[in-house]
Amino acid sequence: MLTYLLRKNNFLSLFSLHESPMNNRYLLFVSKAYSFSILRPLQAAIRRRKDHAAWFLYALDPSHLKENEKCLFTVDEVRQFHPRAVFVPGNWVPDFFPGVKVEIFHGFGIDKKGHFDIRGLFDLYCTHGLLTTTPFQALKKKYGFFDVVETGWPKTDALFRYKAASTWKKDNRIQRPVILYAPTFSPSLTSALHLRKAIGKIAQKGTYHWLLKFHPKMDKDVVGSYRQLDMENVNVIDEPDIIPYLHAADALVSDTSSVVTEFLLLKKPVITFRAKSPAAHLFDITKSDDLESALAVVIQNPGKFLGEAIKFVNMMHPYVDGKSSERVLDATNRFIEQTARLMPPKPLNLWRKLKVRRRLKYYHLR
Repeated sequence: MLTYLLRKNNFLSLFSLHESPMNNRYLLFVSKAYSFSILRPLQAAIRRRKDHAAWFLYALDPSHLKENEKCLFTVDEVRQFHPRAVFVPGNWVPDFFPGVKVEIFHGFGIDKKGHFDIRGLFDLYCTHGLLTTTPFQALKKKYGFFDVVETGWPKTDALFRYKAASTWKKDNRIQRPVILYAPTFSPSLTSALHLRKAIGKIAQKGTYHWLLKFHPKMDKDVVGSYRQLDMENVNVIDEPDIIPYLHAADALVSDTSSVVTEFLLLKKPVITFRAKSPAAHLFDITKSDDLESALAVVIQNPGKFLGEAIKFVNMMHPYVDGKSSERVLDATNRFIEQTARLMPPKPLNLWRKLKVRRRLKYYHLR
């Protein structure tokens, strides 16, 4: 009986979606602070269509939202709002929320563990380019209960629509080349511990202005060690939106973070430290002592790796028109109107569903 009710609930939440096309409602589901910059371009596209968007924040303070952004605080409010789709830049979503569940991903980290895991929670995967579309199409053939459409990543809309590329440098009267350091948080992949001494040594020389941007999950002690670099040419960036700093920087230093691809989309050079998948479009170093000479190379000759970078970007994310959010909405609406009724049910997934209910303290079957 429990199995039947859960499957029935999944079916009803998928198909009770018929609303006026001028009054479509969409839910933006956020469990990490970095997701706001991913979803806001999608919200803007929804509003341009005169449709409605609302946010549901898990374990995040509503102060993250702007005054003109609608926040839903309870499951009952979500059910009353009755979205036709829920957009998620993470790997979990409440199955008891109405609407199709759309995965839009939190980054380009195809080398990271779990990126291609199928958890049985999503109806539609909106992929970024061939490097993600091809594997997910293969997984679609294997599992059959979800669809895959290549749309591009909504966050890049803000990247390409950003109009004030040099505002930060001008506002802060920065004359030196700006280096953005943005490592991944993953303990096995991060460069943060390895490069702390080298960055401090280079910063002391004053050749560059350093912007340090850490993932919210980065070890607090590690971040604290960088905050101790108390120099006028070093700034630790605490705000979640990295886009202004991607534009401000002349070069990026990272490792296996998805920010590498975001920066390459702007056709600017990247230095990686022990990248999981070194490639011709990256200047990869394996020793911290090589960082200073690598910086000199990419600043003096920023086009050295550009040709290979363009080839990579065309495979990872070929869309540079700032309209990925529009494609996501089009793909979602097409799925609802044409494809959803043809899809087999998602797996029962009892254990995952129970974990989500425990997180939200929601124990009803429907």
